[in-house]
Amino acid sequence: MTQDFTGQVAIVTGGSDGIGRATAKLLATRGATVAICARRPEKLAEAKAEIEAAGGKVEIHQLDVSDDQAFTALVQDVAKRHGRLDMMVNNAMSVHYAPIGKLTLDQWRQDFAVNSDAVFVGTKAAMGVMAGRGKGSIVNISSSCGIRAAPYMSSYSASKAALIQFTAVAAMEGARAGIRVNAIVPGQVQTPSTEDFARAAPETAAKTADAIPMGRGGQPEELAEAIVFMLSDAASYITGTALPVDGGKAAQLYLPS
Repeated sequence: MTQDFTGQVAIVTGGSDGIGRATAKLLATRGATVAICARRPEKLAEAKAEIEAAGGKVEIHQLDVSDDQAFTALVQDVAKRHGRLDMMVNNAMSVHYAPIGKLTLDQWRQDFAVNSDAVFVGTKAAMGVMAGRGKGSIVNISSSCGIRAAPYMSSYSASKAALIQFTAVAAMEGARAGIRVNAIVPGQVQTPSTEDFARAAPETAAKTADAIPMGRGGQPEELAEAIVFMLSDAASYITGTALPVDGGKAAQLYLPS
């Protein structure tokens, strides 16, 4: 089914690159007006040009989602100017690669600030405006590290696990207000962040790639299709779930080692 989002409004955080940009582009080319936010203005400009060249409607906002007041204000402003907010994708992420003995408390806190705290802030703000219309869909982007720990990624793994549990609670609280809240759990995806990971921990990255049952990493566009499905009315009876999109990696949790 090809979803038509004509007239709908979406916000995608971390929308200037990788999974976020692919999701914003897919939503926009299927009719939605999409507001994307990210920290780097040059990447935002690139995303805007790409989405508009594909015929989509997009607006860009330079923003650090760990600034809770600015993030809340953005969600409320987008909803007010457009008269609605139908979809929210909490995709922005932070990751530090270091053994626990070398990871600083500031690095730990930064990963939680972006991966968990900002998801709470964005979800709270989105639910606040969606409740008035009695309908809305929120998708939070977790990670396979949130269900299966990875060495040297303690803060990332812990913060992404927290995101999954928060998503379940938000779904329970939003259900009677017509708001669905789900999580997507990507495995290894070819994005700038995974390239950074490969440079920082090449042996671990190689082992991770080799262990994927489908024998390859995912593409941002493949994740975008799953995210947009969860946002759409085609998933109208799905809420509170964490859907792995990882080439079969999550299935190995249930296989003999």
